[in-house]
Amino acid sequence: MIDFKKWSIKKIFKEIIIMVVLVTLFANVISYFKSPDLPTEHLPKIDVTLIDMESFSTDDLNGEPLLIHFWATWCPTCKTEAGNIESISKDFPVLSVAVQSGSDAEIQSFMKERDLGYAVYNDSTGMAKDFSVQAYPTTFIFDSNGELAFTEVGYTSTLGLYLRMWWAGR
Repeated sequence: MIDFKKWSIKKIFKEIIIMVVLVTLFANVISYFKSPDLPTEHLPKIDVTLIDMESFSTDDLNGEPLLIHFWATWCPTCKTEAGNIESISKDFPVLSVAVQSGSDAEIQSFMKERDLGYAVYNDSTGMAKDFSVQAYPTTFIFDSNGELAFTEVGYTSTLGLYLRMWWAGR
């Protein structure tokens, strides 16, 4: 039987920290093994028309790092992470790619319902296949030289994204 009287705040806090560290390590190991193998680690030229009819081109980056985020409207983790992507998009270039998520109008409705305003491309050309994406969400961060700096599969916190983007922009 567990004697709860022996548990102090310090011991509980220590156990929580250990659990957080273990979960973080486990998540990173899983993400590493799920990371797609790209044919090249250099940012390919991208010229697309977004769902709001604006143009997006990698030629317009001017040496800034780029976050490319593959997601789907039906993905629960993607919905949870959407606010993080919104935050990052206010300070860094972001191209989000909606995969198997319906028409432009359906994706626009999804974005409006959640008060999201980042750039969205409806993947009608198979960009997810070009990037070897097999799970959602998957995020690629290319540095200011157009080289792949980070790949993340699954949920990533706003702080984690900011730190990666900052590092990629150095």
